[in-house]
Amino acid sequence: MSDLDFVRELNEMDHRVDDLIALCERLMAENQAMRQRQEQINSERAHLLRRHEQARSRVEAMISQLKSMENH
Repeated sequence: MSDLDFVRELNEMDHRVDDLIALCERLMAENQAMRQRQEQINSERAHLLRRHEQARSRVEAMISQLKSMENH
């Protein structure tokens, strides 16, 4: 292998390493964004579940009141 071939191979490897570093950085950023979105979705879900439970309780209370009124 000549010196020129060796330098070319080193340059090619250097570019490949740079590409891999850029890919890793992009994937880490995407992963972080997905984690944040998942946390946001989980928070929204918890909020909706609480609202659902509140609505269910109110409906049950109304049904109970209606039954009570019906019996009197």
